[in-house]
Amino acid sequence: MQDVLVTGASKGIGLAISQRLAKAGYGVVGVARSAPDEGFPGTFLRCDLSDAEDTARMLEEATRGRALCRVVNNAGIAQPQPIEDLDLATLQQVMDLSLRASVQIVQALVPGMRAERFGRIVNITSRATYGAKDRTSYAAAKSALVGCTRSWALELAPDGITSNAVSPGPTATELFRRARPVGSEAERKAIASVPLGRLGTPDDVAAAVAFLLSDDAGFITGHVLDVDGGSSLGGR
Repeated sequence: MQDVLVTGASKGIGLAISQRLAKAGYGVVGVARSAPDEGFPGTFLRCDLSDAEDTARMLEEATRGRALCRVVNNAGIAQPQPIEDLDLATLQQVMDLSLRASVQIVQALVPGMRAERFGRIVNITSRATYGAKDRTSYAAAKSALVGCTRSWALELAPDGITSNAVSPGPTATELFRRARPVGSEAERKAIASVPLGRLGTPDDVAAAVAFLLSDDAGFITGHVLDVDGGSSLGGR
């Protein structure tokens, strides 16, 4: 069985990814601060990824007795603030969870991937990398993750390791719905920004991730796949 590590796995996109991969036969190791309400389709490890020491502890447990040659760095947090109100503690929190944790995880798993001469890294970025109001911290962290994705692609390719990213647009997750309830003006504006005329679903994103983790995607590396209904095209 092929094992894959998924961060931010307890809800939304991370849980959808975990469920799809489990159905496809992967052994899923999910990581988040709290467990899903209705169980997890694999091994679940509690971890505060914003804490480097807790992340190191989790990685030691996750790699004990198993080879993890596939990883999905999905965990992240937005923490919206206009630039004049942005505080450095918030900036650091967002960077720690979205960027530092991803770097730390890849550092830990790459030696095993090199030994197998095989690996798949998929980072979840965001449409915010094109710019987003009140999202300086989030856009910065996700933009940095795009840079990491491409740098890792070049660095790790000689060992058969691919590094790609999936960039979701407006997606109907629990977090999205808190700020944009069904039928609200905020939801209407979000849908209006999407040429395909609907919100994405967590499964839309999970399908793209599953492909990039597969053997079929073996000749794709350094790519950022926009799963956003065309909203990054800017034609609306």
